[in-house]
Amino acid sequence: MRLVGENVGGERGGERIFSRLGFTVSAGNALLVTGPNGAGKSTLLRIIAGLLVQAEGTIRLETPPTTFETLAAATHYLGHLNAMKPVLSLDENLRFWRSFNGTGRCSIDEALELVNLAVIRHLPFGYLSTGQKRRAAIARLLISDRPLWLLDEPTAGLDKTSETQFTGLMQKHLAGGGIIVAATHLPLGLAAMELSLGTSA
Repeated sequence: MRLVGENVGGERGGERIFSRLGFTVSAGNALLVTGPNGAGKSTLLRIIAGLLVQAEGTIRLETPPTTFETLAAATHYLGHLNAMKPVLSLDENLRFWRSFNGTGRCSIDEALELVNLAVIRHLPFGYLSTGQKRRAAIARLLISDRPLWLLDEPTAGLDKTSETQFTGLMQKHLAGGGIIVAATHLPLGLAAMELSLGTSA
Protein backbone atom coordinates (compact mmCIF):
# COMPACT_ATOMS: atom_id res chain seq x y z
CA MET A 1 0.00 0.00 0.00
CA ARG A 2 1.29 3.47 -0.91
CA LEU A 3 -0.14 6.98 -0.73
CA VAL A 4 1.05 8.87 -3.81
CA GLY A 5 0.64 12.57 -4.61
CA GLU A 6 1.75 13.95 -7.96
CA ASN A 7 1.91 17.66 -8.87
CA VAL A 8 -0.67 18.49 -6.22
CA GLY A 9 -1.88 22.08 -5.94
CA GLY A 10 -4.21 23.58 -3.37
CA GLU A 11 -6.24 26.76 -3.05
CA ARG A 12 -7.88 28.65 -0.23
CA GLY A 13 -10.44 31.35 -0.97
CA GLY A 14 -9.63 31.12 -4.66
CA GLU A 15 -5.94 31.83 -4.06
CA ARG A 16 -3.27 29.23 -4.87
CA ILE A 17 -1.27 28.48 -1.73
CA PHE A 18 0.88 25.58 -2.94
CA SER A 19 1.53 23.77 -6.19
CA ARG A 20 3.48 20.90 -7.74
CA LEU A 21 3.75 18.94 -4.51
CA GLY A 22 4.90 15.35 -4.80
CA PHE A 23 5.12 12.65 -2.15
CA THR A 24 5.06 8.88 -1.72
CA VAL A 25 4.38 7.25 1.64
CA SER A 26 4.50 3.48 1.90
CA ALA A 27 2.75 1.26 4.45
CA GLY A 28 4.40 1.48 7.85
CA ASN A 29 5.68 5.00 7.28
CA ALA A 30 4.77 8.54 8.29
CA LEU A 31 4.98 11.89 6.52
CA LEU A 32 5.23 15.09 8.57
CA VAL A 33 3.91 18.20 6.81
CA THR A 34 5.63 21.28 8.21
CA GLY A 35 5.69 24.99 7.47
CA PRO A 36 4.51 28.34 8.81
CA ASN A 37 0.90 29.22 9.48
CA GLY A 38 -0.96 29.82 6.23
CA ALA A 39 1.34 27.63 4.15
CA GLY A 40 -1.43 25.10 3.43
CA LYS A 41 -0.75 22.23 5.82
CA SER A 42 -4.39 21.84 6.84
CA THR A 43 -5.53 22.36 3.25
CA LEU A 44 -3.33 19.50 2.07
CA LEU A 45 -4.71 17.13 4.69
CA ARG A 46 -8.29 18.09 3.79
CA ILE A 47 -7.57 17.44 0.13
CA ILE A 48 -6.21 13.98 0.91
CA ALA A 49 -9.28 13.31 3.08
CA GLY A 50 -11.59 14.26 0.22
CA LEU A 51 -12.99 17.28 2.06
CA LEU A 52 -11.53 19.70 -0.51
CA VAL A 53 -10.81 19.30 -4.22
CA GLN A 54 -7.22 19.83 -5.27
CA ALA A 55 -6.56 22.61 -7.76
CA GLU A 56 -4.25 20.37 -9.76
CA GLY A 57 -2.56 16.99 -9.73
CA THR A 58 -3.61 13.61 -8.41
CA ILE A 59 -3.62 11.77 -5.09
CA ARG A 60 -4.20 8.03 -4.89
CA LEU A 61 -3.86 5.13 -2.49
CA GLU A 62 -2.23 2.27 -4.35
CA THR A 63 -3.17 -1.32 -3.42
CA PRO A 64 -5.39 -0.38 -0.47
CA PRO A 65 -7.13 -3.08 1.56
CA THR A 66 -10.02 -4.42 -0.50
CA THR A 67 -12.61 -3.25 2.05
CA PHE A 68 -12.04 0.39 1.03
CA GLU A 69 -13.32 1.48 -2.36
CA THR A 70 -11.99 5.06 -2.28
CA LEU A 71 -9.13 6.99 -0.74
CA ALA A 72 -11.55 8.94 1.45
CA ALA A 73 -13.09 5.72 2.77
CA ALA A 74 -9.64 4.51 3.86
CA THR A 75 -8.89 7.57 5.98
CA HIS A 76 -9.37 8.78 9.51
CA TYR A 77 -9.18 12.58 9.65
CA LEU A 78 -8.41 14.29 12.95
CA GLY A 79 -8.72 18.05 12.45
CA HIS A 80 -8.60 21.02 14.78
CA LEU A 81 -12.17 20.25 15.84
CA ASN A 82 -12.78 16.90 17.48
CA ALA A 83 -15.94 15.85 15.61
CA MET A 84 -17.98 15.11 18.72
CA LYS A 85 -21.44 16.29 19.80
CA PRO A 86 -21.13 18.37 23.01
CA VAL A 87 -24.48 17.26 24.46
CA LEU A 88 -23.84 13.54 23.99
CA SER A 89 -21.77 11.60 26.47
CA LEU A 90 -18.31 10.45 25.52
CA ASP A 91 -19.62 6.90 25.32
CA GLU A 92 -22.56 7.93 23.09
CA ASN A 93 -20.25 9.82 20.75
CA LEU A 94 -17.96 6.85 20.31
CA ARG A 95 -20.88 4.49 19.78
CA PHE A 96 -22.13 6.78 17.01
CA TRP A 97 -18.73 6.80 15.28
CA ARG A 98 -18.38 3.04 15.57
CA SER A 99 -21.81 2.52 13.99
CA PHE A 100 -20.92 5.04 11.25
CA ASN A 101 -17.39 3.86 10.47
CA GLY A 102 -17.55 0.19 11.46
CA THR A 103 -15.71 -1.76 14.11
CA GLY A 104 -11.97 -1.89 14.67
CA ARG A 105 -9.33 -3.82 16.53
CA CYS A 106 -10.19 -1.94 19.73
CA SER A 107 -13.55 -2.02 21.44
CA ILE A 108 -14.86 1.23 22.91
CA ASP A 109 -13.93 -0.04 26.38
CA GLU A 110 -10.37 -0.79 25.27
CA ALA A 111 -9.97 2.54 23.46
CA LEU A 112 -11.14 4.50 26.50
CA GLU A 113 -8.70 2.62 28.71
CA LEU A 114 -5.86 3.37 26.29
CA VAL A 115 -6.54 7.13 26.47
CA ASN A 116 -7.33 7.08 30.22
CA LEU A 117 -10.93 8.24 29.90
CA ALA A 118 -12.88 5.18 30.97
CA VAL A 119 -14.00 6.61 34.31
CA ILE A 120 -15.63 9.68 32.70
CA ARG A 121 -17.26 7.98 29.72
CA HIS A 122 -20.71 8.97 31.06
CA LEU A 123 -19.99 12.71 31.00
CA PRO A 124 -21.26 14.97 28.19
CA PHE A 125 -18.42 15.68 25.78
CA GLY A 126 -18.91 19.42 26.28
CA TYR A 127 -17.94 19.05 29.95
CA LEU A 128 -14.48 17.68 29.18
CA SER A 129 -11.27 19.67 29.35
CA THR A 130 -9.34 20.53 26.18
CA GLY A 131 -6.90 17.68 26.73
CA GLN A 132 -9.67 15.18 27.51
CA LYS A 133 -11.51 16.18 24.33
CA ARG A 134 -8.37 15.56 22.29
CA ARG A 135 -7.86 12.16 23.90
CA ALA A 136 -11.49 11.32 23.13
CA ALA A 137 -10.86 12.17 19.47
CA ILE A 138 -7.83 9.87 19.54
CA ALA A 139 -10.07 7.10 20.88
CA ARG A 140 -12.22 7.62 17.78
CA LEU A 141 -9.23 6.62 15.64
CA LEU A 142 -8.91 3.35 17.50
CA ILE A 143 -12.46 2.00 17.39
CA SER A 144 -12.77 1.75 13.59
CA ASP A 145 -10.02 0.43 11.32
CA ARG A 146 -8.67 2.82 8.69
CA PRO A 147 -5.20 2.36 7.17
CA LEU A 148 -4.52 6.07 6.61
CA TRP A 149 -4.49 8.50 9.54
CA LEU A 150 -4.54 12.22 8.66
CA LEU A 151 -3.66 14.21 11.76
CA ASP A 152 -3.79 18.01 11.97
CA GLU A 153 -1.79 19.26 14.97
CA PRO A 154 -2.75 16.05 16.77
CA THR A 155 -1.00 16.81 20.07
CA ALA A 156 -2.69 20.20 20.57
CA GLY A 157 -3.95 20.36 24.15
CA LEU A 158 -2.20 17.19 25.30
CA ASP A 159 0.10 17.06 28.31
CA LYS A 160 3.46 15.29 28.14
CA THR A 161 2.10 11.99 29.45
CA SER A 162 -0.69 11.97 26.88
CA GLU A 163 1.74 12.93 24.10
CA THR A 164 3.90 9.93 24.98
CA GLN A 165 0.89 7.62 25.03
CA PHE A 166 -0.26 8.91 21.65
CA THR A 167 3.21 8.39 20.20
CA GLY A 168 2.92 4.75 21.23
CA LEU A 169 -0.49 4.44 19.55
CA MET A 170 0.85 5.99 16.34
CA GLN A 171 3.85 3.67 16.35
CA LYS A 172 1.53 0.70 16.78
CA HIS A 173 -0.58 1.87 13.83
CA LEU A 174 2.52 2.10 11.65
CA ALA A 175 3.81 -1.27 12.85
CA GLY A 176 0.51 -2.77 11.71
CA GLY A 177 1.06 -1.50 8.17
CA GLY A 178 -0.78 1.80 8.45
CA ILE A 179 0.22 5.20 7.09
CA ILE A 180 0.24 8.54 8.92
CA VAL A 181 0.30 12.01 7.38
CA ALA A 182 0.52 14.65 10.09
CA ALA A 183 0.59 18.45 9.92
CA THR A 184 2.49 19.65 12.95
CA HIS A 185 4.74 22.30 14.43
CA LEU A 186 5.94 19.88 17.11
CA PRO A 187 7.90 16.62 17.04
CA LEU A 188 5.68 13.55 17.32
CA GLY A 189 8.32 11.02 18.29
CA LEU A 190 8.08 9.22 14.96
CA ALA A 191 10.73 8.31 12.42
CA ALA A 192 9.22 10.10 9.45
CA MET A 193 9.82 11.79 6.14
CA GLU A 194 9.15 15.53 6.00
CA LEU A 195 7.33 17.68 3.46
CA SER A 196 7.96 21.36 4.07
CA LEU A 197 5.51 23.92 2.68
CA GLY A 198 6.61 27.50 2.07
CA THR A 199 4.87 30.70 3.00
CA SER A 200 1.51 31.50 1.44
CA ALA A 201 1.46 33.68 -1.65
